Amino acid sequence: MRFTLGTSPSTPDSENEDFAAAAPDAAVLLDGAGVGGAETGCVHGVAWFSGTLGTLLLRTLVARPAWSLTECLADSIRITRSLHEDVCDLEYRASPTSTVVAVRARDGVLEHLVLGDSSLLLANWNGSSSVITDRRLDAVGARLRGPLDELPTGSPEHAAALAEYRDALTSLRNRPGGFWIAGPDPLAAEHALTGTVPLDSLASVTLLSDGATRLVDRFGLASWDEALALLDSAGPDELIRQIRKAEDGDPVGRRWPRGKAHDDATALHWALS
Repeated sequence: MRFTLGTSPSTPDSENEDFAAAAPDAAVLLDGAGVGGAETGCVHGVAWFSGTLGTLLLRTLVARPAWSLTECLADSIRITRSLHEDVCDLEYRASPTSTVVAVRARDGVLEHLVLGDSSLLLANWNGSSSVITDRRLDAVGARLRGPLDELPTGSPEHAAALAEYRDALTSLRNRPGGFWIAGPDPLAAEHALTGTVPLDSLASVTLLSDGATRLVDRFGLASWDEALALLDSAGPDELIRQIRKAEDGDPVGRRWPRGKAHDDATALHWALS
């Protein structure tokens, strides 16, 4: 088994709010989120939240093999909350949250969990592939974006529309009819997408933040199979390099409307051969 990891902050001078880590039989990837330009209510910040939750989750996956991935995530959220609830306002609307992708190899199967709009890409030995993404956030976002995608990314008008969009999106976080994401409430773990796949059917497993899936699902410059071939041959760093090249070629989002011209991008590629 071989892990390769590539990660890049949205801009060189910004903090990377993604987190990824691996153990011999488990891996996690989290994409931290707040409300851009708003106070989080947390003195530690979004990167601290995703990094702390991710570290605890990986430890629990390894230390508690009899627990389901849902139980591992719920317990890790609970512990993370206990570490800062006395000093941070976790009821604040912009309190840090995070997507979660987690996998664990156990008893001949790969267990997987996806919560939020990060993705899990599974490659089979027969040449087929499948991607698991929690699309509930996308569905809610599509209803709320309104004129946002018609405005140049980074313009004052876009910034104002983006703030309104994020306010509306936050009001639907972790509630029926909205979307689910890891935050202060362990109950969110119960809404994650989970499943198992026979381990001997898999050639590789790739965990991707939404900034690292843009080449396929936002820009349409590659298929999932082409992205897999790139990961196998050149690794996650080359995937991210091609994403940055595309972003730089469309800085105001005219070709590919998006909330951020650049986004944190992380890919963790696990080759099982």
